[in-house]
Amino acid sequence: MKNFSESTIGVIYIALCILLWSLIPTVAKFAQTGLDHHQYLFYSSIISFLSIFAVSLYEKNLKEIFFYSKKIVLVLFALGFLDFFYYLLLYFGYKHANGLEVLVIQYMWPIFIVFLSLIILKEEFTKKKLLSVILGFLGVSLVITKGDFSSLDFGQIDVLLIVMLGAIAFALFSVLSKIVKVNATNAVMIYFFSAIIYSIISVQSFSEFTLPSAKDWISILINGAFLNGVSYLFWVKALKTFDASKVAPFIFTTPILSAFFLIIFFDEPILSIYFVGLFLVIISGLISSIKRKKR
Repeated sequence: MKNFSESTIGVIYIALCILLWSLIPTVAKFAQTGLDHHQYLFYSSIISFLSIFAVSLYEKNLKEIFFYSKKIVLVLFALGFLDFFYYLLLYFGYKHANGLEVLVIQYMWPIFIVFLSLIILKEEFTKKKLLSVILGFLGVSLVITKGDFSSLDFGQIDVLLIVMLGAIAFALFSVLSKIVKVNATNAVMIYFFSAIIYSIISVQSFSEFTLPSAKDWISILINGAFLNGVSYLFWVKALKTFDASKVAPFIFTTPILSAFFLIIFFDEPILSIYFVGLFLVIISGLISSIKRKKR
């Protein structure tokens, strides 16, 4: 009964994480900001840290931090850098390359999770896992390109390789987060605290400090507290419940939901290719979740 309960909670964490991440394009359209990505990431990291800090206070786990070894703290700061590095390279890609191409490369990180899990976590490699991520990635690519792959020419391959490096960084962050044996809430809080420090360096080096407008704060608060805050807590807790390579294929559902939210809120056209992509992603998830029969 205990295992069933833990699995159920893990599924809820994954579902909440996917829902929150799928709302990012919709929220971005509703609340465009006048900040550059260095500034936006800085303020968003502050709100994310404060949000998880509040959760840690509620859970009464904050005092555990003072008993962490220096090695553990350094590892958590290193993982925080991987997450920060992912967003920095991703924003760089969106600034210098075709948005559709960047989005396709961005969603390679679930694939990298599967392969890194085999190497680092020694998870079992199966044809089922490989087929699952291939179908999921194909489904996502169909939705992103709206079935027109000719719109992708990958001319700026140097920029896209940088985005791919960011995708690998986030996959590595996800896999290594599973290894860290500390309270998940405290770990995520330290990730965001370290991101604040890295963002300060980023803003000082490539931008300038400026106060957000009232309109900017709406986007920052929503993104920092939920889309890039609590969602990470759900993600890390989900990774501690299931094999990382088993969780990864379900993330392909995120851009599918994003497309449908844009249809609902902005009256974007409904294309039949969306349903083909959704079908492939559902099959991907079903393949990933099917358990092998024991002989």
